[in-house]
Amino acid sequence: MNLSALQNLHSANILVVGDVMLDRYWHGDTGRISPEAPVPVVKVSSLEDKAGGAANVAKNIAHLDGKVGLLGLVGKDDNGAKLNEILQSESIDSQLVAIETLPTIAKMRVISRHQQVVRLDLEEPFEIEHSKLLTKQLAAVIDRYDFVLFSDYNKGALADIQEMIQIAKSAGKTVLVDPKMSDLTVYRGADFITPNLNEFKLVGGDATTEQTLTDSARKLISESGIKAMLLTRSEQGMSLITETEKHDFAAQVLEVSDVTGAGDTVIATLTTMLGAGMSAKDAVEMANIAAGIVVGKLGAATVSPEELSAKLGQYLRDTGEHYQTPFEDVLQHIEFAKQNGEKIVFTNGCFDILHAGHVRYLAQAKAMGDRLVIGLNNDESIARLKGADRPINPLNERAMVLSALASVDWVIPFGKVEENDTPANLIASISPDILVKGGDYKVEEIAGADHVLSQGGQVEVLSFLDGCSTSNVIKKARLTKS
Repeated sequence: MNLSALQNLHSANILVVGDVMLDRYWHGDTGRISPEAPVPVVKVSSLEDKAGGAANVAKNIAHLDGKVGLLGLVGKDDNGAKLNEILQSESIDSQLVAIETLPTIAKMRVISRHQQVVRLDLEEPFEIEHSKLLTKQLAAVIDRYDFVLFSDYNKGALADIQEMIQIAKSAGKTVLVDPKMSDLTVYRGADFITPNLNEFKLVGGDATTEQTLTDSARKLISESGIKAMLLTRSEQGMSLITETEKHDFAAQVLEVSDVTGAGDTVIATLTTMLGAGMSAKDAVEMANIAAGIVVGKLGAATVSPEELSAKLGQYLRDTGEHYQTPFEDVLQHIEFAKQNGEKIVFTNGCFDILHAGHVRYLAQAKAMGDRLVIGLNNDESIARLKGADRPINPLNERAMVLSALASVDWVIPFGKVEENDTPANLIASISPDILVKGGDYKVEEIAGADHVLSQGGQVEVLSFLDGCSTSNVIKKARLTKS
């Protein structure tokens, strides 16, 4: 597998077109049965709105660092305005077309104790004339993108999909479709389709045996004028099938919390990895890993490059390849993690030569939350603090070593002259839940502590491992050399 593509995710330039919707979640506890009817009473404690449908596909791409645009249909209503607001916060270039006479599609779920109690759907199907508005918009923006992903939920936005595919193919774009129609010929010209097993059977696929599955899949893609099918098969994994090849991928063995949105994650990951330069086989393997991660989360969740890299840990150790989050992406990744409800821990230092004390300290810091961010003094800052002969190792090498630790999620440099060699400005930008400092400090002496505490966060001081310091390591090395 060419994992260098993980460092090239920004080159994936994708347009998502399809049925967008607002996913609304009411969370609360259940303690009694209603006296009015035999149903549980949920006392709502929080409300959460998320991008759903094709918008969730676009969100998955954005969280994988792909550049993504989105075309879809909404109503001129509060739900449409809310969806636009969410998409803007997710770094998605959305160009939603508002229809005055129809509502924004919304799916409203009541969740209690991590279980869905009921779902309420607000929707009216869009018509062909509405879909043609998207076709016109697609033709206007097609040259900005390399890949076009159609996310079909059979709500009417893609009623004109054959014309849309022809426009995309005429422009030389790679086309992927998550299908819902019972006739695959409406997707003629697509490079990839990604049905699940039920959808495969609905269009005429035969899954009685592996041979009938393969034969019927090849017949379907041949008759429909489609190049390849990625068939998602639940506990049986996935199969990538073309007219001449078939590759099977075993399901990732994880505890399943919620399969909501897993199909969105699969096609989003597949497209992003193709856009980053992976082969189809490797891109499917990454999509399979992503699906295994996302079903372990509640609701329509996403997967980050860091999670994929961590899951590939054994492969990375065997090959020496490693994914390091680009510095310019860290703040955005932290924001995505916050949106997912993850607790952010921050610490900082020079970490010029990594030693046992550092490793233990960072592991303790990570145990306090979900994600650990390290503010790393840049080379100029270390020279000002430690002397002209430091650092021993330059910034990029120090960041690479830290990023390889299981306890570390993100590394971000600081130390511009105007920052006075403290991470205070960086801490204010991140607003971590927990600020950790190593050594014998009082809280009021720690840079950034006032900001964290003012935001309702915690400040913790950890002791260092006796006898372990970078200065001691350097001193020993110089003594040995002499």
